[in-house]
Amino acid sequence: MTLFTRRHLLGSAVLLGAAPAVLHAQQLFAAYPFRLGIAAGDPSADGFVIWTRLAPDPLAEHGGMPMAPVAVDWQVARDEGMRDVVAKGTALARPELAHSVHVEVTGLEPARPYWCRFQIGGERSARGVARTLPPAGAPLDRVRFAVVGCQAYEDGLYTAYRHMAEEAPDFVFHYGDYIYEGRDSPLAFGYDGQPRRFVREHVGQKLFDLADYRRRYAQYKLDTDLQVAHAAAAWFPTFDDHEVENNWVGLIDQEGTPPEDFALRRAMALQAWYEHMPVRRAAMPTPSGVTAYRRARIGNLLDLHLLDTRSFRSDQPCDDGFKPVCAGVRDPAAQVMGDAQEKWLAANLAKSGARWNAIAQQVMVMPLDRRTDDAPAAIRNMDSWGGYDGPRERLLAMLSGRNAVVLTGDEHQTFAGELRTQGGNGAAKAVEFVTTSISSGGDGADVRKGNDRIMANNPYLKYTADRRGYSICEVRRDAWQTRFHAVRSVSTRDAPVVTLATATVAAGEPAITMG
Repeated sequence: MTLFTRRHLLGSAVLLGAAPAVLHAQQLFAAYPFRLGIAAGDPSADGFVIWTRLAPDPLAEHGGMPMAPVAVDWQVARDEGMRDVVAKGTALARPELAHSVHVEVTGLEPARPYWCRFQIGGERSARGVARTLPPAGAPLDRVRFAVVGCQAYEDGLYTAYRHMAEEAPDFVFHYGDYIYEGRDSPLAFGYDGQPRRFVREHVGQKLFDLADYRRRYAQYKLDTDLQVAHAAAAWFPTFDDHEVENNWVGLIDQEGTPPEDFALRRAMALQAWYEHMPVRRAAMPTPSGVTAYRRARIGNLLDLHLLDTRSFRSDQPCDDGFKPVCAGVRDPAAQVMGDAQEKWLAANLAKSGARWNAIAQQVMVMPLDRRTDDAPAAIRNMDSWGGYDGPRERLLAMLSGRNAVVLTGDEHQTFAGELRTQGGNGAAKAVEFVTTSISSGGDGADVRKGNDRIMANNPYLKYTADRRGYSICEVRRDAWQTRFHAVRSVSTRDAPVVTLATATVAAGEPAITMG
């Protein structure tokens, strides 16, 4: 497929003789260059990041782009019609970063919406909207945001994203598993072991090199429901395991790969994550990894602490998986956040003056006993905080008295429960809301098999459900309310959305009321 005209290529040959060679590809694309959409992210009181990636042929090598920087114009306006432009400039889309663009816009007014777009000559991207945050410490009575994640492309359609976009949240927290690393599997199986309805399949084999990961992100981002969701609000993205490899931690994968070899794969995967996420340059990968944990202060109402529970974690105990509790679960030297991040979180919580503290992270903190039969020993998910008693107790000590709500994903189910010390048998220190997947796990069911036993074995668990969707959190000074939304099906198009339940937490009381 020819993506640039002959005139463009001749002009490029001249430019390539200079250093640096920058292609001003005005009106010369033979295919639309903004096919992967646009996005905004990491909002602050005076700005946000705006993102795009040039890819006229997204699944082709290098996205169909030449191996040279390309100048891209950008604009930010007060109005949807883009007439009142308040910031503009030109950025370079470089081949080293897959021709992605990350513009850190500053100098904007706080607590208001702005519209943004990109342009190359006569080629314009779609418009997106993003809200700046209220200034840190400023009086604020209400904030409303969405929680999403776990969007396995093969498992289902992204209908929930379009419904989420219609809610027009102030911002979106994505807890990870933006892509899945597996090969194509036209015959998929549900949690009951039975084949489920085929929806769509991945392009390519299992991901190992940078080109693999780039192609997978491109395939996901071609989904128009996902593009609509990105254009509807600024996101705070984080990553979990499938952006690299299932259940990886530190430099340990699940296939016995030597750490020095896995380090190369992890580096390429995290580079591709950065290339496709609207995050700041501070999150750009280095040879030692990514600094993805960060904090957003939202008026005097909410401090949002975004964690990385993969990069610094010690190996899962009990040989990983859903296993009976073994001695390794009680290892006092185990880590989930790592020492530096743990100290960072403790310091930020100690000095937080916000009414609420949200811990935005990836894996469940509740140490659920997963038994659905009469097995003699408790079974936990060793890839969750349930496999790490010491780090979990340290976390709960930090959260005590901080009006804390933990926001989690990974489970492909909805859960709401109290976070209690001593393996769930002690005092409540905070609450946890686990948001179900966008698509991972397929359609789900009204009630998952064995759910009655799970509820009986875990009295601090107040609610669970098994459909796909998202959460909307509305935070006020007196109460935090989370609404769990779900679609009936992700294997058929245009499924309607319903509210499954509403969970309310009164300020100062680490307890949940379900409605």
